[in-house]
Amino acid sequence: MDKLILYFQYPFVRYAMIVGVLIAMCSSLLGVTLVLKRFSFIGDGLSHVAFGAMAVAAVLNFTNNMLFILPVTIVCAILLLRTGQNTKIKGDAAVAMISVSALAIGYMLMNIFSTGPNVSGDVCSTLFGSTSILTLTSAQVKVCVILSVLVVILFVFFYHKIFCVTFDESFAKATGMKTDCYNLLIAVITAVIIVLAMNLVGSLLISALIIFPALSAMRIFKSFLSVTICSVVLSVVCAVLGLLLSILAGTPVGSTIVVTDMVAFGIFSVIGKLTGR
Repeated sequence: MDKLILYFQYPFVRYAMIVGVLIAMCSSLLGVTLVLKRFSFIGDGLSHVAFGAMAVAAVLNFTNNMLFILPVTIVCAILLLRTGQNTKIKGDAAVAMISVSALAIGYMLMNIFSTGPNVSGDVCSTLFGSTSILTLTSAQVKVCVILSVLVVILFVFFYHKIFCVTFDESFAKATGMKTDCYNLLIAVITAVIIVLAMNLVGSLLISALIIFPALSAMRIFKSFLSVTICSVVLSVVCAVLGLLLSILAGTPVGSTIVVTDMVAFGIFSVIGKLTGR
């Protein structure tokens, strides 16, 4: 406890906790929808796109790389959604094609135009988020707060539309609902969450924040609303525990949070089986 009190006297630790809670909350909101719509891998694909965009931003020496990474990721989310609807290129193939290409281009650029001697360390930090969460500035925290609030507002405002598109898109389209617009909204919000989450867990582990809380909640609860609420609460709790364990044990932040989510999934699975759910 004394060690935690000592660490929380530093602003960067408080910033990490605030951003961690906000990102965990946002990622779990859409996690249920992405899992039910079989869009789980869109998070993985967009995370690789964000990695490639970050490498380009580093090469071009952008002072605020968020201004470049966010628009590029959003555009790729839209293209991914459109390409996935193409009869010649199915959704899973489109995700694999875009994600692998972006990952390869990003790694190649970071090696060709390396700005420091430790290229492997920079790549590892970007992919697994080992130190970036502890180097946040107040400006980055403010941007994260604004985008997180925007994501929550959009989700709450369009909750019923997202619900309809998630469970029966064909019926929703037949009733006159503009399903393409709401699918586009889901893709854009997912892209925003991916860019925010890169600082917390890195590119390769982002999907865990989206998938694990939703799957854990589904082990016990059945309704869409209850699963979403449980997913949000569980994701925030795991993020806080992961950050605290990382501080105390000196382990990488992103990996610790993901392992915490995995343990929670195991516990919820056992509870679900014991209760017959």
